[in-house]
Amino acid sequence: MAYLKSASCSSSSVSWKYDAFLSFRGEDTRYNFVDHLYAALVQRGLCVFKDDEELKKGKEIAPELLKAIEESRFAVVVFSKNYANSSWCLAELAKIMQWHNGMVKPKVIPVFYHVDPSDLRAQKNDVAVFFQQHEEKFVDEMDKVKEWRDALTATANLCGLHISDCFKV
Repeated sequence: MAYLKSASCSSSSVSWKYDAFLSFRGEDTRYNFVDHLYAALVQRGLCVFKDDEELKKGKEIAPELLKAIEESRFAVVVFSKNYANSSWCLAELAKIMQWHNGMVKPKVIPVFYHVDPSDLRAQKNDVAVFFQQHEEKFVDEMDKVKEWRDALTATANLCGLHISDCFKV
C-alpha cells in the first residue's frame, strides 16, 4: 500500500511521527474536502498521515495504518454520509478512540461533513441501516459491532466542526 505524508515531516519530536492522522471515507471525501484539508494542514507545516489508496473490502486494517494512528499527535475524523457504511472506517475509528482513551495528550477532532452529528450519536436514519447490515454481516462478531457503535457514539459526542449544506467547500 502506498501512503501519503507531508514531505516536510521531521523526527524532531520523539513522541510523534505524525502531527495528524486523517480518517475518512474515500469515496465520499477523498478528492474534494479531504484533499483540501490535507493540503491546508501540510501548508501549515504539519506532518499528516493520509492513506492514498482505495481500501479493499473485507481486509483487516494494515499494521502500518495501526502504527500510524499510534504515532500521531491527533486524529481528524471526517464523518460523511457513508462513513458508517464502511467496516474498515469503523474499525479504524475504534482504534483511534482506543488510542484516544488510553492517552492524555492525543486529541480527536471530528468533522461532520454534510452529516448530522445527532444521526451518528443516536445511530439513526442511514446510520441505523448501515449498522443493521453490519450486524447481519458480522453475526458471529457482535462484540466488534458493539465496539464500532461505542466508538462512533463517543466520537460524535466530541466537540468538532459541522459542515452542512449551507457551507460551500
